[in-house]
Amino acid sequence: MVRLLKQYFPIRNILFFIFEGIIIFGSVLLSTVILTYSNSYLFDVLLVLRIALVSVILQICLYYNDLYDFSIASSYAETGIRLFQALGITSIALALVYFFFPLVILDQYVFILSLVFLVVFIVGWRIIYIHALNRGLFNENIILIGSGGLAHDIYTEIANNIDCGYTISVMIPDTIDDTYAVEIDPAVTVRSSKSKLRKLARTHNVKKIVVALNEMRGNFPTDELVDCRTGGIEVLTGSSFYETLSGKVVVTKMPPSWLIFSDGFKKSRTRTFLKRVEDILLSIIMLILLSPLLVVVSILIKIDSPGPLFFSQDRVGRYKKEYTMRKFRSMVDNAEKETGPVWALDNDSRVTRVGGFIRKFRIDELPQLWEVLTGKMSLVGPRPEREFFTRELETKIPFYNQRFNVKPGITGWAQISYDYGATVEDAVEKLNYDLFYIKNMSLMLDVVIILRTVKTVLFGKGAR
Repeated sequence: MVRLLKQYFPIRNILFFIFEGIIIFGSVLLSTVILTYSNSYLFDVLLVLRIALVSVILQICLYYNDLYDFSIASSYAETGIRLFQALGITSIALALVYFFFPLVILDQYVFILSLVFLVVFIVGWRIIYIHALNRGLFNENIILIGSGGLAHDIYTEIANNIDCGYTISVMIPDTIDDTYAVEIDPAVTVRSSKSKLRKLARTHNVKKIVVALNEMRGNFPTDELVDCRTGGIEVLTGSSFYETLSGKVVVTKMPPSWLIFSDGFKKSRTRTFLKRVEDILLSIIMLILLSPLLVVVSILIKIDSPGPLFFSQDRVGRYKKEYTMRKFRSMVDNAEKETGPVWALDNDSRVTRVGGFIRKFRIDELPQLWEVLTGKMSLVGPRPEREFFTRELETKIPFYNQRFNVKPGITGWAQISYDYGATVEDAVEKLNYDLFYIKNMSLMLDVVIILRTVKTVLFGKGAR
């Protein structure tokens, strides 16, 4: 496993991405060799750049069509459909690039033959890889100790994600009398005793033991785990393992001690300064580039329904200081006059025709770039809520007030990882992701969030 951007990724996933890039490059190069003549193809810098351009654009399109998310593209049929979509989008993108930069144009016949090779080689390569995933080849074996809610979440996360990189070889409940709330795969060895863990780990080729006990006192196998740890076997708490596995923490199941002693939550003047520079530069660039769109949307809103152009509302920001947040108005004027403060609903009747469109593609959020520029918000951070809701949520959700230690953001880890929420349960799940971000925040993680936000916006996912 490799740690990247505060998460662990199986090495095979990284190798898969690199090897697929080589396949794409090789397919185009093979087509060039077949249809043209040269003494030294790889020493032709312009040719290499042309092929590299095709490779980069295609891999971006594969990513944006979820072909690197094997929880979605895990079947052969789904992979085929998404691959043809990616190839189509790649062709359109390359046509636009070629229109403006004719020097990088690839020969028409080379490109057509490349498409044939790409379909054959990528489909074949992915069939082999998906087969390996389904059989759990090259997975890391682990022992899971515990039978409570956190252990259940870990088991479910691994069982439902063929690409997580782990296989649970052995499960040991909290006590001899405990049973599991889910049906355990027959391939998993269920053992009641916590004795001889080191020998058990060696028998099952285990290098990692995850401890997710409900109650440590009286159940914690101290001597056994010390023996495993000194024997070179990694021992992790269930909370830490689940964080790296899922990209979130579990606020309802983690003890305060874990939050206190765990790695992360590092803040420095340099990091704060760089994040502010990031916010200023990106907000200025986006306001300039998107100004024509802002003008068009403003006109459409005024034509579509009576009322102000902007929807202004007080939101709770960093250190619980309230500020005025502005969005393009997407609902009828005075939408909450009769109902009072409520979360937005599916097919909300208060949403206007233009409002429905700009909400779907998050265009209504763009005026908040001004709040980012003035320092009230950040481009990336937890979404701000109204005080009416935050007061309620603080009393019902543990650690909810910790989200006020950073500036709220236009987008965030929770927004790209979880659909729109309109219940307390949804707020808990969003906090799980928000705390992960606050704990692991960095400029590189911000870049990942922004890139995934673009993907979310392009496909209009998760809006109401």
